[in-house]
Amino acid sequence: MKRLTLITLVLAFVVIQLGAFTRLTDAGLGCPDWPGCYGFLTVPSAEHVAVAEARYPERPVEAAKAWAEMVHRYVAGALGLMILALALLALKTPGPKRLPWALVGLVVFQAALGMWTVTLNLLPVVVMGHLLGGFAIFSLLFLLWLRQKPNELDLNPLKVLALTALVVLVGQIMLGGWTSANYAALVCTQLPICEGEWLQNLAPAQAFQPLPPPADSYEFGVLDYPARMTIHVSHRIGAVLTTVVLALLWWRLRGSGAQRPAAVLGALLLLQLALGIANVVGSLPLPVAVAHNGGAALLLLALVWINYLAWRTPRLA
Repeated sequence: MKRLTLITLVLAFVVIQLGAFTRLTDAGLGCPDWPGCYGFLTVPSAEHVAVAEARYPERPVEAAKAWAEMVHRYVAGALGLMILALALLALKTPGPKRLPWALVGLVVFQAALGMWTVTLNLLPVVVMGHLLGGFAIFSLLFLLWLRQKPNELDLNPLKVLALTALVVLVGQIMLGGWTSANYAALVCTQLPICEGEWLQNLAPAQAFQPLPPPADSYEFGVLDYPARMTIHVSHRIGAVLTTVVLALLWWRLRGSGAQRPAAVLGALLLLQLALGIANVVGSLPLPVAVAHNGGAALLLLALVWINYLAWRTPRLA
């Protein structure tokens, strides 16, 4: 059970990174239908392109984008089957029972979000929800794995700070997802904040409305520059706040003698900051942007681990 959980956890990380690659290469509508692709089970072959484009004349076949989308779906489907296997295995083995089945329910909802991402033409709130769903599955799989091993540390005195740090990080991940879903990652090209008179152009009401103006498609974004700039600046300000809170937690962890969690948290925080700066300086290079997404997922796991140590009674093997 423990080994299968770990394998499933690794596969979940792969799915998250494939999702980021699909989103960042503008391949979210590489297949305009769901769950197939232009009415086929796989990307249309050369002899089927004409049929596919007749079915969806508004979206000519782009094989590279279609394959990116379908590979993501195939691997996500495999992940769903593995999580179902975990839930069935949990019925026959000692250990957590409810969490594996909660994961099954979350996978079903995540599949629905994947469908709505396509059928609603990349509606930002759905795209962000799909990203958060992937992160939630990843986190709960990690929690399931933690529950199957000894808990050797007692971080109970830090539980309030640890929970605060987790909430702040989740908020920052939501801002990052909203930035990506609204194609706002490149609207500010200078550091530390944004070029021009950004303060006078802030438009929070437009930037954070759950439902944007109606559009045939939300691919490449529909918000104007002030709204996108507001989203981008908010994500940068959130990064500063998140850094301060997580750095404080790192300092307290070191003071409490929890050197390993402190080292992991500090290393991931520095890596994520470096990747964020590199995204701005390099105008969102694809490998760096995908790595930034993965760094956020790993940083989230670090906070889940620290909260697990802080909120549960230590138990030995």
